[in-house]
Amino acid sequence: MTADLDAPEVPDVPDLPDFTPEQYARSKARKRATAPVRYTSLATDLVAVFVLGFSPAGSALVHAAGKLAGGGWIATALLGAVALRVVLWLLDVPFSLWRERINKAWGLSTRTRKLFWFDSLRGFLIGGILFAAVSLGFFAITRAVPGNWPLVAGACGVALVFVLSFLLPVVIEPLFNKFRPLEDGELRTRLMELADGSGVKVQDVLVSDASKRTTANNAYVSGFGRTRRIVLWDTTIKNCETAEIASVAAHELGHAKRQDVVFGTAVGAVGTIVSVAVLAWALSLHVLHSAAHVTGPQDPRAIALFLAIATVLGALGGPLFNAYSRRIERRADQFGMDLTRDPAAVVATWRRLAVGNLADLDPHPLTVLLFATHPPIPARLAHARQWAAEHRA
Repeated sequence: MTADLDAPEVPDVPDLPDFTPEQYARSKARKRATAPVRYTSLATDLVAVFVLGFSPAGSALVHAAGKLAGGGWIATALLGAVALRVVLWLLDVPFSLWRERINKAWGLSTRTRKLFWFDSLRGFLIGGILFAAVSLGFFAITRAVPGNWPLVAGACGVALVFVLSFLLPVVIEPLFNKFRPLEDGELRTRLMELADGSGVKVQDVLVSDASKRTTANNAYVSGFGRTRRIVLWDTTIKNCETAEIASVAAHELGHAKRQDVVFGTAVGAVGTIVSVAVLAWALSLHVLHSAAHVTGPQDPRAIALFLAIATVLGALGGPLFNAYSRRIERRADQFGMDLTRDPAAVVATWRRLAVGNLADLDPHPLTVLLFATHPPIPARLAHARQWAAEHRA
């Protein structure tokens, strides 16, 4: 029996089980441990938002908060949004503590109790300020141009999406982590060579002090234009080989090359326009006015109803966005392998990240459909081997 000389060879990527039985068992145990908090938290948030938005409870809370500062529409819009944020944050605190305890038990969290509460409060303050600002702007628009408010609100929403996308790496990220330039050496040279080879202009390679929170590994490219930089978690530098870090960086450069951040922001802007259109329709329904005890889109007490409708839209649109996200992640995987031409490093990287980050090694298809923003690890490993076979790497 003669050998098929045309059959592609896959050197350096062994066709062996990717994970040991113990690693599979650990992954399943981790999934069982996190599933209760994940789904209970999600259900609690949905119930709370729906009760506040589709009943008089939310409008009463917003009205009471506004009365603390005189009861005018500005005070109601601002303080009502803050009050809603406080309620939802307090409901989430027990679940955050639960998640933190699980992560500690599994060796993923390194946060001190003090840092945990600082993170929680910072997240609450940032979210509260943004939500209050959106609330004030929204009701200022609906009151100033009652006949054309959807057009103005949609345009302002699009602008806000782009502004936040630009500010995230230069304003928000430094509030949680410290960044330092990666020192000169083999790794920095390799990453800058990758950036040059990809045609992506990168301003710097930074290291984030992620180890103060986690033992997990990660790397990413953030920003665009003059703010674009490769960011490595310090845990990644400690735990991964240079070739593995390069494969992750190449993947992230794929996002930058394809302008995925800009395009994703544009998708978010389109989603904002659609959301405003649906919101305008929903706020015209008298049945919702009656249920929530509000008079219309000019009534600042409607901020709870606004939040509930946005939550419904997010729940319905989430699987579509996730499918889009998985598609561009696979495309970035492809770009990274085209750039490094090192499928063995890619396989080693996904194995290391899956084990170190305690990823789900056998996710249910429905879980992937509803929640996964990235392809499952087994699919990414198969993609690397397929690339190697096709290119005879």
